[in-house]
Amino acid sequence: MENKAIQRYMILFIPWALSLVFKSDAVLSYFIAWGGSFFIFYISLSGTLKKLPDDRTISEQLMRPIFLVQIIFAGYMCITSIFYFFSVLGYDDFHKTINGYLVDQTQLQLTAQCQRYYCLAHASLVAGILVFMKYPVKRRYYIEIEKLANLLMFAALLSFPISEMFLRVPGLQQFYYQFNTLSFIAGTLALAFAIPLKIPRNIIICLFIYASNFYQAFISGYKEPIILSVLVLGIFLYPNYKKMVTVIFIPALLVLFILLPTFNTVFRENAWAGGADTDEATQLALDAALNSNNTEQKETNWEFLTLRLSEIDMFTKFVASTPKSVDYYKQQMLIQSTEAIIPRIFWPGKPNTEDMIMERVYNAGVINRNSNVSAKPAFVADAYLCFGPFGIFVFLFIYGALAQVISMKAEELFGGYILGTALIFSGLFQIFWRGSSFEFLVNTLFWSYMTMLVINKILITYNILKPVEDPSN
Repeated sequence: MENKAIQRYMILFIPWALSLVFKSDAVLSYFIAWGGSFFIFYISLSGTLKKLPDDRTISEQLMRPIFLVQIIFAGYMCITSIFYFFSVLGYDDFHKTINGYLVDQTQLQLTAQCQRYYCLAHASLVAGILVFMKYPVKRRYYIEIEKLANLLMFAALLSFPISEMFLRVPGLQQFYYQFNTLSFIAGTLALAFAIPLKIPRNIIICLFIYASNFYQAFISGYKEPIILSVLVLGIFLYPNYKKMVTVIFIPALLVLFILLPTFNTVFRENAWAGGADTDEATQLALDAALNSNNTEQKETNWEFLTLRLSEIDMFTKFVASTPKSVDYYKQQMLIQSTEAIIPRIFWPGKPNTEDMIMERVYNAGVINRNSNVSAKPAFVADAYLCFGPFGIFVFLFIYGALAQVISMKAEELFGGYILGTALIFSGLFQIFWRGSSFEFLVNTLFWSYMTMLVINKILITYNILKPVEDPSN
């Protein structure tokens, strides 16, 4: 029976296999692989391949790996490449500008090859999640429901100063990001809890926390924190306010995707390179996003859609150079990832992690060694650089398995979904949503897991988490 259970997951790899059969036709092969991700989304999210957890309604478990990790990670990895593919085919803002015989056939074949790798990665990721997905989780501790709202609010208030403390301690800056994202998730979840409870004090405090986080995201110069601020609040509010979220948050996200490329471009030009202060740069960026002429906005948006929304352009450069010009890195990245775990405070002479990662970028010719641009490879690219397609299959399966196992462990230790997955997993392990280079990912996962265990012990010590007498409850 177990063998049959494992064999059914081979269905996930059918789109990848079909795209290989038709690889001589780059366009057809690309669209089979690209469309294959929608097939994987369907059979996994509909419960067709494996029954979805039924301990909560779908709207009340969206932060679990099969939903949010898959949708963000695989959606960003696999689906967004379509705009780049159209640009390779000679389209500019969906208008054909280059005749077919002038299309760069080498780049076309490389793009199709990378999309096949993305489809393989998506299948492996979902297989790893589903193989280890076992609900309901046997909880070791519980928390009284009436304490949840206040606990979430205090978690948001405490984690922010703790993150700032780590930022200022030499050698411990890596812990800053953990508590910073934990503060963001806790503040957003606390607001979503406070609104339906109609507790004025909590609503005011949580609104202030959320507004502060949103403002920091707004002036960061990056589009992702702003989009995530809106997306996560919408997900948390959705179980109680389905119509409002559908009517307000979905259009808001679409507007952000339209305006943010222009806003961020102008903000960076003025705040990062132009010497303007934050307020002045923000005002200039807002004016540009809201008042730029249609042609300027289209050019900025098309550049965003083709080159910044997806990382496939960089991936094609890695695939073109490895193993043709640069050998597979094999265990080298795994060794470097192990070294990255050691905090600099204990190893002052520790090699700079970003410098080690950037060597792969320079070796592949992605950017010039004298450039100041940072262009770190994504997790899928690193998996390929280690062992080729086999590396993608193995490491993405492990990636999905780890996300699922850690999420369930968090629910076991923190009394269920709300504290376990929605707060601790989403706050400390947010890196699963987008992935990162091997060294950064391994370092973050290791220390986030240690932090999770420490938080569990603190909550037990202060009698916030209480042992479950019967573990089967």
